[in-house]
Amino acid sequence: MENYSIVLFLLAVMIALSAMADKIRLPYPVLLIVAGIAIGFIPSMPEIELNPEIVFLIFLPPLLYDAAFNISFEQFKVNINTISTLAISLVFITATGIAVMAHYIIPGMTWPLAFVLGSVLSATDAVAAMSITKGLGLSHKTMTILEGESLINDASALVAYRFAVAAVTGTAFYLWKASLNFLLLMAGGALVGFVMAKILGFLLFKLRKNHMVTISFMLLMPFITYLLAEELHVSGVIAVVILGLGIARFSRKIFPDSLKHQSKSIWDIIIFLLNGLIFILIGLELPYVLRGIDAEHVWLYVFYAFLAVVVAFILRMVRVFMQKNTLQRAFSKKSKRVTEGALLDWKTSLIITWSGMRGIVSLATAIALPRTMEDGTPFPERNIIIFISVVAVLITLIGQGLTLPWVVRTVEKHPAKAAQ
Repeated sequence: MENYSIVLFLLAVMIALSAMADKIRLPYPVLLIVAGIAIGFIPSMPEIELNPEIVFLIFLPPLLYDAAFNISFEQFKVNINTISTLAISLVFITATGIAVMAHYIIPGMTWPLAFVLGSVLSATDAVAAMSITKGLGLSHKTMTILEGESLINDASALVAYRFAVAAVTGTAFYLWKASLNFLLLMAGGALVGFVMAKILGFLLFKLRKNHMVTISFMLLMPFITYLLAEELHVSGVIAVVILGLGIARFSRKIFPDSLKHQSKSIWDIIIFLLNGLIFILIGLELPYVLRGIDAEHVWLYVFYAFLAVVVAFILRMVRVFMQKNTLQRAFSKKSKRVTEGALLDWKTSLIITWSGMRGIVSLATAIALPRTMEDGTPFPERNIIIFISVVAVLITLIGQGLTLPWVVRTVEKHPAKAAQ
């Protein structure tokens, strides 16, 4: 009952602050995170231990499904080159860059531990970016790229994370084996998602006149698909994404408008509540992870987290603008694989760069680190990795979250440069 009361309290706070954020024109994710930090420091507040398995099972499937369901499939195909670059290659580049920094700057960070930290912070969280950019008038193309990146990069980061943790615990690491495993996880997840989309499509077609049953199946299937894929040891993230893309195309053909509106209303409420809880829970974690850190070294570890954020930001900016130039050269050579709609301008490239915030997946993977090794010894530097990860997430969400609206307004004032 105590936990039940706490959840109700957090939901009430989240709803009230979300309404307040509109009045004071502050991005509501930032306000919720600050509130979470403040609530966590209340002396009588019971400790809320964030279970990573709950995060992956309860939060990820509906959020991924909703994003995939609402994304423009045509825009997704046009920008698939940029999306795959950000969601796959940039994830591994970022993990490597942060690992290099951590190994040479943070005492005690062996290469395997450094790669654990890098993989935890390698993927961006478009939930935050979408929440903060909502109402800023971003182009459909920019939103599609950010959403498309988030649909795939979680899978890439989780694969990198698993192999990094395995390396720490003493499991042999082979690059060819890791690459093959990555492809199998992605392909297996896609297959599971495709099959489940066909099954759900058949059920929805047969039951389309019963709106409540239809919507109930649509709410339930993302969780079932994710759980089934994970049980089969393939990517649950990719499975849910493929499910969402498949059902979106199917629903546009056969669903009446009344069913679409009813379904959207229900999903909007669910996503609103989940998003709000995510940001409050992120803020709540800071007071708890502080307890596992030596007070004398807190600000030093905050500095390390800031360095990790800077490395990730620079790598993202370099990779995005390299992609911009690569697409332009390919289009100039009249490559059939690059259409004019796939080109990136200066404005879009900068906004995509600035939207690279970390979020709930980074937080959950950090907390999911095993407490002990296979031989029973404590997992080395676990508290430090978790603390640096949580602080890095907070820096990106608050720092970039507060400045992103200003960046968008600034580049909108320079349309000539943006067209370059």
